[in-house]
Amino acid sequence: MFIHNLKYSFKTLLKNKMLIFWTFAFPIILGTFFKMAFSNIENSEKLDIIDIAIVENDEFKNNEIFKETFKELSDDNNEEKLFDIQYVNEEEAKELLNNDEITGYLIIKDEPNIVVNTSGINETILKYVTEEITQTQSMIENVAQNKVEEKVKDIVAGKIQFTSYEEIYKQIYDEIVDMLDKNNANISNISSSNLSYTMIEFYTLIAMACLYGGILGLVAINQNLPNMSNNGKRVAMSPTPKYKVILSSVLASYIIQLIGIALLFIYTIFALKVDYGTNLPLIVLLACAGCLAGLSMGVAIASVFKTNDNLKTGIVISFTMFGCFLSGMMGITMKYIVDKNLPLVNKLNPASMITDGFYSLYYYDTLDRFYFNLISLLAFASLMIVISILSLRRQKYDNI
Repeated sequence: MFIHNLKYSFKTLLKNKMLIFWTFAFPIILGTFFKMAFSNIENSEKLDIIDIAIVENDEFKNNEIFKETFKELSDDNNEEKLFDIQYVNEEEAKELLNNDEITGYLIIKDEPNIVVNTSGINETILKYVTEEITQTQSMIENVAQNKVEEKVKDIVAGKIQFTSYEEIYKQIYDEIVDMLDKNNANISNISSSNLSYTMIEFYTLIAMACLYGGILGLVAINQNLPNMSNNGKRVAMSPTPKYKVILSSVLASYIIQLIGIALLFIYTIFALKVDYGTNLPLIVLLACAGCLAGLSMGVAIASVFKTNDNLKTGIVISFTMFGCFLSGMMGITMKYIVDKNLPLVNKLNPASMITDGFYSLYYYDTLDRFYFNLISLLAFASLMIVISILSLRRQKYDNI
């Protein structure tokens, strides 16, 4: 009987045009609009290769740190190439800058200097890179000096045996290289990933699609309530245990919702070329948990509110859209504002749990925050299910 009810509920839900629209069509349509609206914005924010010049004087030639770093940042084989560099004398550098052929040029005399004509993002990046290299060089010089002093003290104290100056310098060099390897901070062009407006919007789109499963849960419960449908009256009069009928209906709803999410992922990945990164399995896992949270929310609303079907549907849609608004769908700064001023709101908002879980996969190396959001979604779903069970058990009807 359970399998029979599962098949019946599955077919019934698929024949509901409203459900098909909100579950399958609407997220795909909205995703298409997102791609059209935000892809150009994202492309405009990516950093282009910056044309610069370096005055190739004796000071630069003798400065290994500056020479090797700029060589790496301008290497054609480097996928994160940042600069196109011309090595010229000072007069040629001035001429290139006056002709607007370069953003600026680097000249090292007593200290590194950046010469530019205007201020802008490219000029700021060149200045920032130069300052970072200077700070790294200063750190290495300080560490080297401290290491030399330590070695001298150890030799005087007899803690280490003096062999030769070359051996001591080699030890110091190896220790500094090892320290730099353990505390490596590379300068690279990651603007294409960190300034991804499109990804933020697609994360909220997935959250919305998950929570729209609440409409499926709503319909699944309503069609089994005597005061909501003729089918519910027949269910109430049948000898079949009510929990089996309701469970089979909810399971059919969840399967349909998972199909809708799968179609959304397939469409966004293959048609819209959305890159979800290397953590796609975890993203899908979080989406499945989000679907369960959305479905259970709809079940709870259908069970608790004693009103007509249209009003219940309006409550589900309103709650979903408001939650997505707070999580950043209508403005990417909204989530930050809510997190800063009302952090408890987004901790209870399932849409924010979903998007925050996606952000954690996108920006963090550890999975602690991801699993926290995953568990939070499952806890939210469990709470909604408990509320639904308690509400349904108390429902009695004098007449049908």
